Amino acid sequence: MTMIADVLLISGALAAGFYCYILSRRLRRFTDLEKGVGGAVAVLSVQVDDLTKTLTQAQRTAKSSVDTLDSVSTRAEAAGQRLELLVASLHDLPEPAAPKQAESPFFVRRPAGPEGNQ
Repeated sequence: MTMIADVLLISGALAAGFYCYILSRRLRRFTDLEKGVGGAVAVLSVQVDDLTKTLTQAQRTAKSSVDTLDSVSTRAEAAGQRLELLVASLHDLPEPAAPKQAESPFFVRRPAGPEGNQ
């Protein structure tokens, strides 16, 4: 009976050792930096760093664009105010006189009257 118990104990230990060997191989593949989850984590980490840099650059560019747009908007408002002032001042000008007809040197005008109609 002890012999059977020893054989069962040895076979159980061998099965547990084989199971541990299989698990260690799977764990090694799982944490492999090129193919496993470790590689995926490494790639994601690099991508997060790249996205952070891109986001920072985009924020700087957006701030620069906002500053430029603000200055252009301020200049446009000032120009609009000047144009309104100029248009308002045009309403204060007198009406232009009717243009005179240029007299031709070939025709002489005589005053109308009894002596002028011959």
